[in-house]
Amino acid sequence: MSVNRITVQNLTHTYGTRCALDNVSFTVPRGEIFCLLGPNGSGKTTLFNILSTLMPPTSGNVNILGHDLGINARAIRKLLGIVFQHPGLDVKLTVTENLRHHGHLYGLKGKSLKLRIFELLERFGISDRSHDLVEKLSGGLQRRVEIAKAMLHSPQVLLLDEPSSGLDVGVRRQLSEYMISLAETENIIILLTTHLMDEAELCNRVGILDIGKMVALGTPDELKAQIGGDVVLIETTNGEVLRNAIADRFEVLPILTENYLHVECERGHEFVRDVVAAFPDEIQTVRFGKPTLEDVFIKLTGNPFV
Repeated sequence: MSVNRITVQNLTHTYGTRCALDNVSFTVPRGEIFCLLGPNGSGKTTLFNILSTLMPPTSGNVNILGHDLGINARAIRKLLGIVFQHPGLDVKLTVTENLRHHGHLYGLKGKSLKLRIFELLERFGISDRSHDLVEKLSGGLQRRVEIAKAMLHSPQVLLLDEPSSGLDVGVRRQLSEYMISLAETENIIILLTTHLMDEAELCNRVGILDIGKMVALGTPDELKAQIGGDVVLIETTNGEVLRNAIADRFEVLPILTENYLHVECERGHEFVRDVVAAFPDEIQTVRFGKPTLEDVFIKLTGNPFV
């Protein structure tokens, strides 16, 4: 196995009779930001917990930078920096105190620890808040402190579980920019889970999970290229009937999700004009645009991304 990548082969995990991961395989090389994208219940958290060495898989193999997870989880833990979905900071301590105590857990101390804390606070733009209590920081600033804490011992792999959960779009984009900078300057592997499309769009590659299966894998552009032309979204209260009528008249295959029909077509603006003219009473709203990762998910699974 390569010492420069994460390799996951045929990973399966079950909880009793329920299969949370079903034969999942992928690789992530150094310097890449890899996203596991999926709705709630897709298996993201189970996969994250396995990669974090919190639990062993039912079957399959995981190798992280040359170490077999089933044989040498202790060695792997030294290589990992982990940011969990729920905050792990002590809000009654200052930013610096949180980092200092975390550094002690990894045997860091004295001037080297002080310098490392200073470097990270500078990198993440929070040096001016170093003596503030964490509870006084915004959600975005707390997330920066979480990532700085995870980077304190210079890990080779950074794992982030829903890192932008609860943050607004602007702060999410800032965090994505920090991650891009980290991957490039530190040559580390960054693997994150998310259900947010805009966060996934900024990653090098995306693996889409659905009910424990890896249904698609590639760059965002490669995945969206699976859909030809435009995607038209039609809102209706008579979905089954309208789907069949559109399929018969226009020779397309609409996908029905709740009260919406998703139609792949060339020259979406012309299709919108024609379908509204043909079925004015059945259509409530209609819009079209270029494919998104959510459209890819719907195409592959036939289900809405929720």
